[in-house]
Amino acid sequence: MSDQERFQGKPVHRPETRPDQKDDPGATASEVSGPRPDMRTGDAAMRDPLAVDAATIPQIDALTLTRGRPLIVSDADEVLLQFMVGLERYLDTQDLWIDLRSFALSGNIKRKGTDEPVPPTEMPALLDAFFAASAHDLDVVPGAVDALAALSERAQIVILTNVPIEAKPRREASLAAQGIPYPVIANKGLKGGAVRRLADIVEAPVVFLDDIPHNLSSVAKAHAPAHLIHFIADPRLAKLLGPATDSHLHTTDWAEAQKFIEDTLSADGF
Repeated sequence: MSDQERFQGKPVHRPETRPDQKDDPGATASEVSGPRPDMRTGDAAMRDPLAVDAATIPQIDALTLTRGRPLIVSDADEVLLQFMVGLERYLDTQDLWIDLRSFALSGNIKRKGTDEPVPPTEMPALLDAFFAASAHDLDVVPGAVDALAALSERAQIVILTNVPIEAKPRREASLAAQGIPYPVIANKGLKGGAVRRLADIVEAPVVFLDDIPHNLSSVAKAHAPAHLIHFIADPRLAKLLGPATDSHLHTTDWAEAQKFIEDTLSADGF
């Protein structure tokens, strides 16, 4: 049993790895393309769970965080925002649709009428166009606003999202306008290094929520005491992927996530 599995007696899910997860670690259904390195580039630095992108560091250092107060670090897409619903809405305007046969975008976005998949070479431009047109207008996941408002009385909240740095102001404004007025960090690559840097600042319990398994795994490696929630808002995607290897809770529901976080903070004395 690993140190993480022993940590406070919380079970860590260890499902079998499917071929599509192993062979295509970056082609997940909630990653947004952009002019930045990520898991698809083969850049070794982006695969290092302790790495922190140079543009992420000053954003973290600019935050006003209270030492000794718990911290909730949440992803945005498919955790706070309904990415897949928004993507499907956009694809419809382009005479495209997504066939959710696997937890991936590449190969699953098809042309209406012919069902011909969009070639992989066209995917970055398509996703960038979606992001520019629609990603700032994504609907909030039901229950997220009320859950975070309640949790904010017991913990600090930071949103760590892999979007281009130039998209940060619009994403922050969109979230705030829908009742999620917490600081946003625009990240690149895996999130373990960023979460560890945040954890070193607060020196208190950290809860991390994300829909992407390799982000959860990177946090598990970078900051073993973190409480990990594999949150996928769209139940179709959650069913396709199943629990992440490194997670203490797998859920599509903010009420369940809120209870887990509250119970965890109580067990930690907060």
